[in-house]
Amino acid sequence: MKYLSLMAAASVLLLGCSSLSTVKQLEPQASAAAIEGHMLFLASDELEGRDTGSRGHEIASLYIATQLQALGLEPAGDNGTFYQRVPLRSSRLVPNSARMVLHTADGDQELAYPKAFFSGADPVATESSITAPLVFVGYGLISDEFGINDYQGLDLNGKIAIMLPGLPEHIPSEEAAHLGRERSRFAAEQGAVGIITIHTPQREAMRPYANSILYLNTPSMRWLDSDGQPGGVQRQLRGGAYVHHEAAEALFAEATTPLSTIFAMLDAKEMPQGFELNISATLSRQSTHDDISSPNVVAVLPGSDPSLRHEYVVLTAHSDHIGVIQDVRSDNRVNNGAMDNAAGVAILLETARMFTELAEPPKRSILFLVVTGEEKGLLGADYYAHNPTRPIESLIANVNMDMPVLLYPFADLIAFGANHSSLGPVVERAAAREGIRLSPDPMPEQAIFTRSDHYTLVRQGIPAVFLMTGFQSQDPEQDAAAIWGSFFSKHYHKPTDSIADLTREYGAIRYDFGAIFTQINFNIAVDLANEPQRPFWLQQSYFHDVVGQPHTQQAVLEAAN
Repeated sequence: MKYLSLMAAASVLLLGCSSLSTVKQLEPQASAAAIEGHMLFLASDELEGRDTGSRGHEIASLYIATQLQALGLEPAGDNGTFYQRVPLRSSRLVPNSARMVLHTADGDQELAYPKAFFSGADPVATESSITAPLVFVGYGLISDEFGINDYQGLDLNGKIAIMLPGLPEHIPSEEAAHLGRERSRFAAEQGAVGIITIHTPQREAMRPYANSILYLNTPSMRWLDSDGQPGGVQRQLRGGAYVHHEAAEALFAEATTPLSTIFAMLDAKEMPQGFELNISATLSRQSTHDDISSPNVVAVLPGSDPSLRHEYVVLTAHSDHIGVIQDVRSDNRVNNGAMDNAAGVAILLETARMFTELAEPPKRSILFLVVTGEEKGLLGADYYAHNPTRPIESLIANVNMDMPVLLYPFADLIAFGANHSSLGPVVERAAAREGIRLSPDPMPEQAIFTRSDHYTLVRQGIPAVFLMTGFQSQDPEQDAAAIWGSFFSKHYHKPTDSIADLTREYGAIRYDFGAIFTQINFNIAVDLANEPQRPFWLQQSYFHDVVGQPHTQQAVLEAAN
């Protein structure tokens, strides 16, 4: 009798295990084969590097849109389509048109272009010229949080700000990078009409001036607002230049402090204070403009909860890359962008498929946003952040996928930004369910949190994380950090970021770990979509006060109604 009871108990236990297994099998599972298929198409030579505004990128966008449509997702672009067309202006400097003349007590001195200085194109005007006094402003930063005001006691109204590149070392990398991106705004708000940046000896040791000259003929891009004006531009800043450190000594010829003293202070990790330079300068240039457009692709899976479906978890990846190299001597000219970012788009598409296989949609809606122009300065994402197809206050969180390096069996993930918001524990739990741990930022000096598309939504107050494959491998024979570093130094933004070239060097692409990455991405989004409380910036985070808190649920409901 006791034996029969044990058998019965064992049968119940086995039945329970079988039921749990069945439930697990019924959960959506990421497909390595699907990720491979998406990457094979998006990173093919036929798409010619998916450059912003190119035919190849249009084909990639069509592929992405039709994949999302085939899954049954709803269009969330403009006019009932899956597209949000981003109007763009491509600007080029007219060759040899840039001039910089210093006006001193001893007469005028013209600096040689590009040996002594160079300038970019003007996205606002085809011809621009300013003459104004020069004022040194240190790093050109203002921050109450860090007790910095490089403009204190200075009059910049109608003048040209002379500033240092880089950032003070005592400021944490992500916060410093955010401040660095605000330099133009700080200068404009102080009344400046131009900015000249000095290439210091310290910067020369990291990135030689000669390297920058190689990109002089590269066009710059800006998105255009409804009035056809470039977005994100401080229009009163009508002149700009970057000056070699030896040539820059002439800017300080009549100043009370020589430039050599400033450089010595930088060596000593000190913060130079600003002062008048007692000379003026003329900056002039001519530019050509070419207005084009390129699409963001936007789709939505509506949520199931009547009170929460008007809130959106946003999943992003960029579809553009850098096109074809101009060197006709090379047989391998297409920058395929397999890891950057065909891999990220493939993961987003597979995540979308998994959501459509749920028995019931999550409570909140999921917004799938594949953006253009990331390589040109986060343009598609920034355009969306300023022209969202859903109310900006309804976007509660963003998970961004950009360049997952699927060349080794990663054992950890880096979640940039997780330490700034309530998203951190969500990401950690989602990764742990797949046997993956989170690791701290291994490259804090790179300030990666501010260098991809999610940052444009962060600036609108939306908590975000950017996921990257970590530097630890599940294979003890593989050094993940060395492989990642090798990829970055040898293949990043080069024609060899192709499936064929990477396979030859590193072995088979790890589509199986792309599936694990996808599963984690899916887990994060599901949890965020079902959490009762919307995400928030942590009180101790720098971004808590700088970009503001997300809007309340009540505000979202009011906007939706």
